[in-house]
Amino acid sequence: MSTAHEGAIVATEAPRAVQATGAVAGYRPERTLRLSVELRRQFKRRRTIGVLALMVALPLILIAALQLGGSEDAQANSRINLVDVATAGGLNFTLFVLFATTSFFLVVVYALFFGDTVAAEAQWGSLRYTLATPVPRARLLRQKWYAALLLSVGALLTLVLTALVAGSTAFGFAPIQTPIGVTLGQADGLLRLAGMVGYLAVHLLVVGTLAFWFSTVTDAPLAAVGGAVFTVFVFAILDQVEQLGSIRDFFPTAYEFAWTDLLQTPVDSGDLFRGVVQSLLYAAVFTALAFRHFARRDVTS
Repeated sequence: MSTAHEGAIVATEAPRAVQATGAVAGYRPERTLRLSVELRRQFKRRRTIGVLALMVALPLILIAALQLGGSEDAQANSRINLVDVATAGGLNFTLFVLFATTSFFLVVVYALFFGDTVAAEAQWGSLRYTLATPVPRARLLRQKWYAALLLSVGALLTLVLTALVAGSTAFGFAPIQTPIGVTLGQADGLLRLAGMVGYLAVHLLVVGTLAFWFSTVTDAPLAAVGGAVFTVFVFAILDQVEQLGSIRDFFPTAYEFAWTDLLQTPVDSGDLFRGVVQSLLYAAVFTALAFRHFARRDVTS
């Protein structure tokens, strides 16, 4: 067969290898960068292993601190709070761990997992190659958002389950003793604890999605994580300024401890509902800003 004839056959068959969208036959955007692949990549990173290890170690450190500080002088505290009843049982200890980690530790964890997603790959220079696979930008960002969410919630659950198991081993699995003297049975206590964890998982999305947005703006992971944490801390400080009045109700930190309302009988769900709605609105806005910016971002340089 002549060369000219072969060229004619190739020219005739070539269009069949391209879809109507212009993509090569067999290419499916929805099959690129599967969530399981992204999660495996994240679990291989030392920061993921380090955070999960810290989540296991922190409750154990707190148990040691409570037992070492269990003197009569330590009990002489005129202020009633969750620290005073932390050793009443495993459920009480878990509540104390949540109370101690809500304002700072969990904020940093969410900011780390969300803020390190895009910025880290941009810093390494691997982001452009991932997009050249080709993975659609929206899909890449969505998969990274899902992975960050699963890792953040997984870290929160690891902390809670470790605290519950370790606390029950050290102090027994007793009913919840609230600071105001109300007793909640084990079954009711577990149900309310699940509600508290669910609320925190949603509320912390504010700092997580803020860090996620910053991660699409900068190539420095530390700037994305630190910027989100700093912003939340500023609002937490402003929340203490009473002269701001009702304006404080719209701060991202306004309802960070609303989960403690689940210790009341009956439960006052007003702040819980407002906290969930407000957190979801903030998370939606920050996520939309992240997708908008990333769609226009130059990742080739």
